[in-house]
Amino acid sequence: METAARTALAKLRELSLDAQLQADLDWCLGSYSYDKNPSGLYEMVGRAIKVFTAEREKKTKGVTAKLLTDLEKSIKN
Repeated sequence: METAARTALAKLRELSLDAQLQADLDWCLGSYSYDKNPSGLYEMVGRAIKVFTAEREKKTKGVTAKLLTDLEKSIKN
């Protein structure tokens, strides 16, 4: 889950998408490193999936089906 969150954050930063979600993901990653409670990461990755899905529909370069599939798998496990 931590890897998926870091992947989502990196892609959000790369594409300059949703600055608030970037900040929230960054905070949750810091919190997770302290308390090892992944609940915030699940929520933030879920939000990132929604953002990436909308961007994929707009045909935004860099948002791939593999990215979405990998993120979706991570929140199901």
